[in-house]
Amino acid sequence: MHINEIKSLLPHRYPFLLIDRVLEIGDKHIVAIKNVSVNEEFFNGHFPSSPVMPGVLQVEALAQAGCILTLKNRIENPNEVIIVFSGIKNARFRRPVVPGDQLHMEVELISERRNFLTMKGKATVQGDMACEMEATAAIVPKDKL
Repeated sequence: MHINEIKSLLPHRYPFLLIDRVLEIGDKHIVAIKNVSVNEEFFNGHFPSSPVMPGVLQVEALAQAGCILTLKNRIENPNEVIIVFSGIKNARFRRPVVPGDQLHMEVELISERRNFLTMKGKATVQGDMACEMEATAAIVPKDKL
């Protein structure tokens, strides 16, 4: 999946669109990438002399991959809903993510109950674990926001 299809599913835009490409998508898993560039806005303040991608944005990138998985495979009219975080558990950060890295993300859908999802994700850089987490999310009709 290329960027135009990603943008057709996710409401996020620069600087918060954190998925560059989807490499693989199955019924309950997705593999996506984020190319980390020195031009990212967050590097201006995190940290200027030693730029590191904030952990919260790594978690957000994993969540966006999970949203693509759900919107593509489980939602009949994806433009009518938005998926929002309802919880984050067991987030761990194992190595810094710096400009020039490619964040390789794998997200698995663990459970679905009504409009609630549980997913588990991990992000690696060149095979080294960078971030892992579990998250819950709610599927909300846009007209209810």
